[in-house]
Amino acid sequence: MVRIQIQYLLAGESITDNTPPTLKLLSPPKSNWLRLPHSLPPLLPIQRFPFLYFPKSKSPPSDYITLLHHIRYSQHGKNQSWSLGASKLLTLQSSQMVEAQTWTTRRMSNPRLDSTPTADHEVLDIPVTPTADVRNNIHTVGSRLSPNLLTALIVASWFMSNIGVLLLNKYLLSFYGYRYPIFLTMLHMISCASYSYAAINFLEIVPRQHILSRKQFLKIFALSLIFCFSVVCGNTSLRYIPVSFNQAIGATTPFFTAIFAFLITCKKESAEVYLALLPVVFGIVLASNSEPLFNLFGFLVCIGSTAGRALKSVVQGILLTSEAEKLHSMNLLLYMAPMAAMILLPFTLYIEGNVAIVTLEKAKSDSFIIFLLLGNATVAYLVNLTNFLVTKHTSALTLQVLGNAKAALAASVSVMIFRNPVTVMGMAGFAVTIMGVVLYSEAKKRSKAQLAAH
Repeated sequence: MVRIQIQYLLAGESITDNTPPTLKLLSPPKSNWLRLPHSLPPLLPIQRFPFLYFPKSKSPPSDYITLLHHIRYSQHGKNQSWSLGASKLLTLQSSQMVEAQTWTTRRMSNPRLDSTPTADHEVLDIPVTPTADVRNNIHTVGSRLSPNLLTALIVASWFMSNIGVLLLNKYLLSFYGYRYPIFLTMLHMISCASYSYAAINFLEIVPRQHILSRKQFLKIFALSLIFCFSVVCGNTSLRYIPVSFNQAIGATTPFFTAIFAFLITCKKESAEVYLALLPVVFGIVLASNSEPLFNLFGFLVCIGSTAGRALKSVVQGILLTSEAEKLHSMNLLLYMAPMAAMILLPFTLYIEGNVAIVTLEKAKSDSFIIFLLLGNATVAYLVNLTNFLVTKHTSALTLQVLGNAKAALAASVSVMIFRNPVTVMGMAGFAVTIMGVVLYSEAKKRSKAQLAAH
């Protein structure tokens, strides 16, 4: 448990060299005073709104925003140490805060806590994001877009990037004749690593997290292996089966997640949850039996991709469970992507041969291939970025709902573009699978609510 007391707090202003704040970190068995150095660069200006605080009896949630620099904590045996970074904003989890004490502040001024012994024990709660309106205002500092319009644009970008990468992969692998799915996946990983580095270190869309130990590195490397397998299988399947069938199979991810959760962690769901998975399986069986362009190899590798995606989510929940090892999704991508690229390099050289030379030779006769590959790799990163932004501006549940809509929309768009034949039974099977996924999500939500009530 960490208690934080702020001596100087600025409302509606930025922290400058002339106003260095002082933190008091009360961490048993002793108290340490830490002062930010005068050489710190100014923080971004804070949106001007009255600071709001939680009642004394309640703990702050985990999604509030602080005005401080990044605080790093490390413990070696009995020794505890604190350090202040110079360029990061911090988002503390609720488990790191104690209940807030009520106090008053003068809006648009620099309130100072009384440093008398009687007030020394009081804890000043860091300002939170109390409403969606305030949160949206913070995200759109300097922007004239309304919060609703911004959210709509982000959701539209999410749809376009997710569907765009599917269509580009299909076009490259099936119609353009670029039959190198492993090399294409490696380009995706290099792109994700490069863009993630720029987004985190320069744009600072999320605070930078560091790998703290060799054990954590090995855990992330294990996730990278599963990640590679899933993405390569997914891209390979697009060479052999239509996008519509690919999306129908991909919708069965909850089924494989439930299986792996039971096999690996012995986690049992309620009977309602398992019953909701029956339409998922029945729908994909129906769609497979009536798919005009069914290809057994494409079907199997797509199943492998779906199972790999489910396995990664289960294993990630097991390996990165401690607070010290948990990584933000964007930080996890930053470390997984370069590992995945290095894993894929020997495989693309061994299986796909001199693919780099072939690509360069093809570019001499058709420079459009360079545009396709660069655009494809960029859109692959945008999928991950928009996943984060949609969750940030809406919720994880909204992202799940959008995922179901995306599968249906991607299937429809691919049929219109690539003109692959479909049957009524195939469409019915896809619809049954999507319905099963919706029922599964609702059953899971009710199950979690019941567990929380008990």
